[in-house]
Amino acid sequence: MRLISRRARLYESIRTAHLERARELVPAAIVYRVRRYDFDESLAAGLELVQANPLAAALLLRRARLDALEINEPLMASSLPASALAVFAVRFARRSRPRIVTYVIGNASPFSAPSPSLKRRARWAVERMLASYVWKRTDAVAYGTPGARDVYRDALPPRPGVRETLIPALPARSAPPETDRALRVVFLGAFVARKGLPLLIDAWPEVLRARPEATLSLLGKGVLLDDARRFAHAHDSVDLVEDPPRGVIRETLARSLVLVLPSQASPTWREQVGLPIVEGLEQGCAIVTTTETGLAPWLADHGHGVVPVASDASALAQAIINQLDAGDRSELILASLPSQDGRLAADAWMFGDIASASGMGGSDG
Repeated sequence: MRLISRRARLYESIRTAHLERARELVPAAIVYRVRRYDFDESLAAGLELVQANPLAAALLLRRARLDALEINEPLMASSLPASALAVFAVRFARRSRPRIVTYVIGNASPFSAPSPSLKRRARWAVERMLASYVWKRTDAVAYGTPGARDVYRDALPPRPGVRETLIPALPARSAPPETDRALRVVFLGAFVARKGLPLLIDAWPEVLRARPEATLSLLGKGVLLDDARRFAHAHDSVDLVEDPPRGVIRETLARSLVLVLPSQASPTWREQVGLPIVEGLEQGCAIVTTTETGLAPWLADHGHGVVPVASDASALAQAIINQLDAGDRSELILASLPSQDGRLAADAWMFGDIASASGMGGSDG
């Protein structure tokens, strides 16, 4: 098998959001290892997709006639072996080596956890070596958040002369949806503890005591689905939509005032951006979240609700109440967004189309 495209993206996993975005990004083949739970086969039509293990992917990329290769970010430990193999393989491509680029939103170093076991320290040593190898051979880096840039500058050796830019991972501004917004709060995403669903469940009764007419929509699925079902069954103000289609998500957000994603810290994970936050902003929703997301500084500067990650249910409830009391700010929220989607601008910059990315919030250095 050979790739048709002259550009390729190497992904560890692929999901519906990747398929949707692939039609807007610079055209490129996508080589991936696994499909995520929400992979929508119908959206794959017309895209050059190749599923391959790390070794097969490296050999495929070596044989391809590539001008540019996007790899997963170097501090993404799960994809490091595949990235290192691919970077090594394309050095010996039959033509000149393609440009290696990466889009970075990682918000925490995998090497910053408390001192682990001897076995884990040995694993870290290998991962550091692979990350440094990949980093030193990357030609262009686009950071999606200031936090990601700071993490990489602390965790990996400096790269004098490397091209880099910061383009916030924000959606593009658009006209406000022509819908009436109810006093509704939306939780969108995986029903798991690290996304803050238990904290929201604890906070909601306090929101109701202050604003009895408010409603809450839970959109998603996950290991805490039974908890979400019990909560919705016990409260008339709460409705649950399990694994909703994209159209239902967009329509619900367009009719709501607030999107809440109270992401929580864990020893091995930290929210990078939060796709629900991006989707909420895209529909003009006010955001309530924690300091875990890399977009927290921007959100706080633009009037959204950002609470410390260690906040209790009362603090989260008050942040939600404050945003509900602010009313429909969708026009102001949408006007605060950049004229071009941040991910698209970063992609154009990485693949060489600097002109289309200029003035979109990016700055070299």
